[in-house]
Amino acid sequence: MTKTLFSFGHGYSAQALTRLLLPQGWRVIGTTRSADKAESLRAQGVEPVVFPGADMTAALEEATHLLISAGPTAEGDPVLGSLRARITKLAPRLEWAGYLSTTGVYGDHQGGWVDESTPLTPSTRRGRWRVDAEAEWQAIPGLPLHIFRLAGIYGPGRGPFAKVKAGTARRIVKPGQVFSRIHVEDIAQVLAASIAQPNPGAIYNLCDDDPAPPQDVIAHAAELLGLPVPPEVAFDEAEMTPMARSFYAESKRVRNDRLKNELGVVLRYPDYRSGLAALLQEEDPPR
Repeated sequence: MTKTLFSFGHGYSAQALTRLLLPQGWRVIGTTRSADKAESLRAQGVEPVVFPGADMTAALEEATHLLISAGPTAEGDPVLGSLRARITKLAPRLEWAGYLSTTGVYGDHQGGWVDESTPLTPSTRRGRWRVDAEAEWQAIPGLPLHIFRLAGIYGPGRGPFAKVKAGTARRIVKPGQVFSRIHVEDIAQVLAASIAQPNPGAIYNLCDDDPAPPQDVIAHAAELLGLPVPPEVAFDEAEMTPMARSFYAESKRVRNDRLKNELGVVLRYPDYRSGLAALLQEEDPPR
């Protein structure tokens, strides 16, 4: 029987997972908000569905696996907001469901360590929305749910090199600030490992082994490019969007032991140095 993944909000991370599943004979159905993006998904081998808008009854009925990447808003989870009854009916027949959340649910720990058992104390509005959305999905009877709390995502097209080359990168320094991050290919392999060995109710932190100050990552990217390291800018003096500034409201180091011990995952990029080196090789291979 063909495995069918129905992916709500088929974006960057879901597309990376798709690149692993399609060669294994999977069928992937992914939602997007626009017809233009739908054509892009079709070119990648994904069956696109415009959501909201299209009738997805038949496609959902054929799903064996469910992935939710769509983020919540002040109005709640967008998928459950319109399809809660249908998903509740479908839930017991699914083999696996995954919800992509964020490590923002843990809030600020002033650089201290957190793991999956740490109480959820979000300090931002988006973090509180995520806590509520996790609880909404966990409340669906019979849903074989797995929650993945993602650190800052980077990968092809989402690295610091373009800004460093353009001279627009900034090394914003806030004393004591550290972030955890995760390469998109490692997100994909963790999701694939979970699908291969489901454990409904499990929660996994997805991050690498090396939480680091953001200014160190920019400096290393510049060094890899052989360009001058951008000057430091004090956080209090930096011009930033409200969303960018909100990321600096929280500082923590995230543990990833569970994904290694339970799923047997060996990270391809255990730190930002290996991840950036691979990105540079891919973006600008030696001639």
